[in-house]
Amino acid sequence: MTVAFLYPGQGTQRPGMLHDLPGHPAVAATLAEAEDILPGSSRQDDARALASTVTTQIALCVAGVAATRALAAEGAAPDAVAGHSAGAFPAAVTAGVLTFAEALAAVRHRAELMRDAYPSGYGMAAVLGLGVPRARALIESITMDDDPAYLAVIDADQQVVAAGSVRALSRLEAAAEQAGARRVHRLPIAVPSHCPLLAGVADAMADHLGTVPRRPLTVPYLGGRTGRALQDADAVLDDLARGVAATLRWRDVVALLGELGTTLFVQAPPGSVVARLAGAANPGARAITLADTRLTDAVELARHAGRSRLPAGDDGHLSRRRGHQPSSGG
Repeated sequence: MTVAFLYPGQGTQRPGMLHDLPGHPAVAATLAEAEDILPGSSRQDDARALASTVTTQIALCVAGVAATRALAAEGAAPDAVAGHSAGAFPAAVTAGVLTFAEALAAVRHRAELMRDAYPSGYGMAAVLGLGVPRARALIESITMDDDPAYLAVIDADQQVVAAGSVRALSRLEAAAEQAGARRVHRLPIAVPSHCPLLAGVADAMADHLGTVPRRPLTVPYLGGRTGRALQDADAVLDDLARGVAATLRWRDVVALLGELGTTLFVQAPPGSVVARLAGAANPGARAITLADTRLTDAVELARHAGRSRLPAGDDGHLSRRRGHQPSSGG
């Protein structure tokens, strides 16, 4: 049995998310450290503050690292980690690739670049119930040169997210409803993430992360851009940089974790979206979140799941089980 820690991205933020973290000394210490590194980062979680993509991404990083340290202090550790969008940064901290200070600096830089590139007029919308091929075709059909939309995230077979201009997303909402989508809704994200519109941000992030010292991974890390297990720090840092402008293949991430034998998914705060997606993709596994599970209960479940290793290749790195191939995503 194996344990995977999952870290959510933008769209899951909610007021009070930092104040509602588990009451644990490791959480208090992490919040104090965050405040020393980036003043204000330990307490800016009201609705007004979280309207900013910069504040939101920083808060998600703080929450993820704080929760992980509380779990670790009680003896619960993951066999693999994965982060959804901005959640990739606290995942990289858990994997030993980034220090907390490096992650906070990188997240702030990333979010500021995203905000400055598209200060208004852009966003993201989820489309449920059409399937990936139909959703992709629909997104392409409503795209115009001056009003682009892109398939940005493949969360599940029946759940995708589009990114683009608000006018394009409005056309998509109408077209998807007419096509029989179960639900279409805008996400609380004011930037067009995971699409070519952010190619310049990806280049700038590659330059920024190029200065980070290379460290060996202490736990396997699954990259959202490829849906694969990444084998060294260079690959992880490339995923962190380039992922902002590439389709996020979360469906492939959770499918691979299931094939590798993960039986317990633990989502760091806030929310429950990524745990729910992992559980739905792997019916034989258990998916919990610290938003609705007591820390002591989560620790007990993780301890029982144990620290057995995921399947590895001859070189000691994660490899896919025979017959598994990543889904195409665009």
